[in-house]
Amino acid sequence: MDNTWHAIAQSFQKSLKELYPDSEIEELFLMALEHHTQSKRIHYQHMKNEEASSRQIAFMQEVLAQLQTGRPIQQILGYAYFYGSVFEVNQDTLIPRPETEELVHLIKQDFKAIQTVNCIDIGTGTGCIPISLALHMPQHNYWAVDISPAALQVAKRNAQKHQVEIQFSQLDILEWQLVFQTDQYFDIIVSNPPYITPAEKKEMHRNVLDFEPHTALFVEDNAPLLFYDYIAEFAKQHLNQGGVLYFEINQYLGKETVELLSKKGFRSIELHKDINGADRIIKAKLD
Repeated sequence: MDNTWHAIAQSFQKSLKELYPDSEIEELFLMALEHHTQSKRIHYQHMKNEEASSRQIAFMQEVLAQLQTGRPIQQILGYAYFYGSVFEVNQDTLIPRPETEELVHLIKQDFKAIQTVNCIDIGTGTGCIPISLALHMPQHNYWAVDISPAALQVAKRNAQKHQVEIQFSQLDILEWQLVFQTDQYFDIIVSNPPYITPAEKKEMHRNVLDFEPHTALFVEDNAPLLFYDYIAEFAKQHLNQGGVLYFEINQYLGKETVELLSKKGFRSIELHKDINGADRIIKAKLD
């Protein structure tokens, strides 16, 4: 029986071909390999004809079995990479996306040379946005809220791991007027809220639909901008003069989101495309 790493890689390709393209299967294999052997992927070519140990084979078989169910590799391994750092993830949090890295980068470019300001992330999930900002701009003050207590526990652990100070609290942003302190103001309000409509589900992979929290993903077809509406109202009450509102948005609703903010009195509204050319980020000011 062939127990070489090359044979294991081939078993990944054969077993996952109905779920993923070949290039993605190779990436999944290499991620599992790196995690378990602590060997960089560049070493794979030198070790592919070596035999794996029984313990290594058992681990890779377990990973493969879970991948065949559609479970994301990040949940299997328990972490994801985001903006140069590692974040704990589980079934209670969204897996951080590359598009959100672009949102973080824009904020960093705008505020890296600014003295201390206050920043809040609404719907923080893993905490990847405020933690990444805090790692690169430690001079600022950070708050983060989420409706999910389980997600907040993950975010708190991520903040502790990276040794950054974030004030976390539980908040349903749709009820912010009932519970939020009226005397707290921010210079940066950022959010990557739920924005995927049920009509878009057919475009999504089962590893998202079956394993990531739907409350962090989906909105109703008849109210696709619900969270943007409420967060914009929050910003009108809690954004300092000269402050900036940043959104990650549904790529199909860029024009509509800009119109919503314009009607609410926001100005200097910028619509940014992501690396794939899709409408992805909005930056807006009140003055």
